[in-house]
Amino acid sequence: MKAFAAAALGILLSIQAAFAAEPVFPPASRIGIVPPEDMIVSKRFSGFESEEKAAAITFVEMPAGAYTQLVGGLTKDSLKRQGMSETSRETLKLGSRTGVLVGGTMGGAVQGRKWVMAVKDEDLTALVIAQVRGGQDGYSDVQMQNALKSIALRGPVSIEEQVSALPFRLGDKAGFRPVRVMSGNSVLLTDGPQDAIKAVEQPMVILAATLNVPVPPAERRSQFAHAALNSNQILKDVKVERSESFRFRGQDWHEIVAKAVEVESGQPVIVMQTIRFDPDRYVRMVGLTRVEQRDQNLPRFRTMVDGIDMNP
Repeated sequence: MKAFAAAALGILLSIQAAFAAEPVFPPASRIGIVPPEDMIVSKRFSGFESEEKAAAITFVEMPAGAYTQLVGGLTKDSLKRQGMSETSRETLKLGSRTGVLVGGTMGGAVQGRKWVMAVKDEDLTALVIAQVRGGQDGYSDVQMQNALKSIALRGPVSIEEQVSALPFRLGDKAGFRPVRVMSGNSVLLTDGPQDAIKAVEQPMVILAATLNVPVPPAERRSQFAHAALNSNQILKDVKVERSESFRFRGQDWHEIVAKAVEVESGQPVIVMQTIRFDPDRYVRMVGLTRVEQRDQNLPRFRTMVDGIDMNP
């Protein structure tokens, strides 16, 4: 009888272990992993985090065709320019999928360890970025590497489900339709038949929320907004037409309207950036339209961002 009970207990424990090893998918994410112990699904981005151990694992979904260019950019010199010194590199074979896992240390203001992994599937490239800030008192290298190598990919998730998992709710879309959700905290919308937009042939809006981050004080918000606009890589020759701070619905806002040139096509465009500042988060809207459509689309951009409500 004792032998039977011991065997039953062993089977039960093995079943529990099997269930515990199942990959966990953040809401609306096609990427999942078996997270390290005590890591929870983040409310700030698509992935997992542990505040106590100063660690985070972030997921980014990209088209399958992006894999070659992405991996080609993971050179030692490129990573070093981004503050990461490479210490290990591994080519992965995960079933029928291939991937690359690069590990290293972070320098600069934030010290710690970092891993960048890219995995290619038939219709998806998964980019996974993990980091542990501080010394060796957080997760070990083995724990983080095992979590990354447990990656699982699932089929497409509807755009409606992806939008519903964002940290904010869309109100009046002003005739725009969502076409892509990125990193679990931002969404791209457009108006027109094309989902892939080139040369701003259709107006487009990007809405992104950043949660639980230091919000700049009132006297620095104009500087912050200008730096955010100038940090993009798709516009050049930005010439500000209007820049103002204001109060609306009990919150602080900053808005910039500028002329610019779309880098890839050389197409002149109008860009409108509106940032809403909450005490512990902010929402940023960037709208792009061709010059001849500015009077039609600028009011629509404001309607979009005015209608956003943050999830608790």
